[in-house]
Amino acid sequence: MTCLNLKLHAHVIEATRAPAHPRAPDAATILGSMAATDQLAAEHRVLTEGCALVDRSERGKLALTGSEAKTFLHGQVTNDVEGLTPGQGCYAAFLTHKGKMLGDLRVLDAGSELWLDSERVALQPLFNMIHRFKLAMDVELHKRTLERGLLSLVGPDARRIAVAEDLPEEEHRNRVGELGGVPVLLVATDVGVDLICAAEQTVELRAALELRGAIAVSEAAAECLRVERGRPRFGLDMSETTIPQEAGINERAVSFTKGCYVGQETVARLHYRGKPNRHLRGLRLSALAEHGDPVTAGEREVGRLGSVALSPALGPIALALLRREAPPGVTVAVGEAGLPAEVVELPFTP
Repeated sequence: MTCLNLKLHAHVIEATRAPAHPRAPDAATILGSMAATDQLAAEHRVLTEGCALVDRSERGKLALTGSEAKTFLHGQVTNDVEGLTPGQGCYAAFLTHKGKMLGDLRVLDAGSELWLDSERVALQPLFNMIHRFKLAMDVELHKRTLERGLLSLVGPDARRIAVAEDLPEEEHRNRVGELGGVPVLLVATDVGVDLICAAEQTVELRAALELRGAIAVSEAAAECLRVERGRPRFGLDMSETTIPQEAGINERAVSFTKGCYVGQETVARLHYRGKPNRHLRGLRLSALAEHGDPVTAGEREVGRLGSVALSPALGPIALALLRREAPPGVTVAVGEAGLPAEVVELPFTP
C-alpha cells in the first residue's frame, strides 16, 4: 500500500477508539492486601529468584495468514514486520494519522502464521483496523483470543522449567515445543518465557509447569515487577493521547528505516527534530495513591498517575507521563492531598 493510500485511510483509523483502560487497583485494594505483605514479598522473591507462573490468557489474540500478510501489517504498524523470519518477532504500535497510539502489540513470525497479541483493551481497534484495510490483499484474519491459552513464566529459572534452554535470548524469539504432552509455542520475553497452547489444554499445561517447579503468583505481584522495570502498559500508562516517544518505547517499537505507515510523519518529525512535551517517569511515592490521581509541580498539573504498585523492595511507586517541567530529581505533589513524590528515571533502582 502506498503512502498516499495510507494517508487517505488514516482519517478512518483516527475514528477508531479503544474502550476504557484496564481496571487499575485503587489504593484501598492495595492497602487491603497489606495484611498479606509477607505473601507479596514471597511472590516477589519467586519472580526475581525462581520461576513464577502467571496466566495471561485474557490478552487479545489474532493471527494473519496469506501471501501478503507481512506486507500488509508492515504498512500498518510502527516496526519492521517484513524483515522478520520464522522464529523472530517484534513489539510495535498502531497509530492514528496524527501519530497517537490506538494500541500496542507483539508480532511473532511463527512460520505458518503471523501471531498478534495485545492488551484486551486494544483488541477491537486492532481487529477493526486489519479487517477494514486488508481490502483485496491476500490476507486472512483469524480470531485466537478464545482459542489459545497464554501462560507466562517469569524469573531466572523460567527457561529450565519451560525446557527452553536453547531458545535464543533475544526478546520475541520463538519456536514450537512440547511440555507434558502439550504442544506449545515458546516465546522469549524480557523476564522469562511465554507458552502459547490450545485453550482447552491450558489447565493441563499449567499442571505440567507446576510439577516442574513453577509457582503461581498473583497478578498484583507480576504487575509490581513490571512497574519496577519501567515498562508501560497500554490502557494504564499509555492511551489514545500518547505518542510512542513520550512513553519511551521508540527503541523497542519503532523502526526509522522502514517504509511508510500510518502516523509515521509525526513520529519521525518528533524523533529527528523535536522534543516530546511529556516523558514516562517513575515516581517514588510517600504513600499509596490511585491511578489517575493528578500530579502537580507548583500550581500546574504536569500529569496523572498511571500504574501504581506497592513494591516489597522500593515501597509505593508509580509510573506517569509527566511534562518536561517535572524532570528526574524534582519533588511533585500527588492527588488532592498533595502527597510528596520524587520523580526518578526508569527503571527504578533500590
